[in-house]
Amino acid sequence: MKKVELVEAVATATGLTKADSTRAIDAVFATITKALSKGDKVPLVGFGTFAVSKRAAREGHNPQTGKPVHIPARKAVTFKAGSALKETVNK
Repeated sequence: MKKVELVEAVATATGLTKADSTRAIDAVFATITKALSKGDKVPLVGFGTFAVSKRAAREGHNPQTGKPVHIPARKAVTFKAGSALKETVNK
């Protein structure tokens, strides 16, 4: 589903205009992004939890040359689906 399709679905489900739906969706994404950038978890009951995990630095290799490559430490966004979402998807 593309963002345009999501906007249309939200507009249909809520009775909001597409412009209002776009602003609402953008606000939700911005709020989640801001919370994650501060290191907070974002639990959405019945849907899942967004969180940030730390990945340690490690050594990898270039698959073309086989030479070792240093991969720096970084943070990664993780998502763990909630039980209600899992049940709905697995019906």
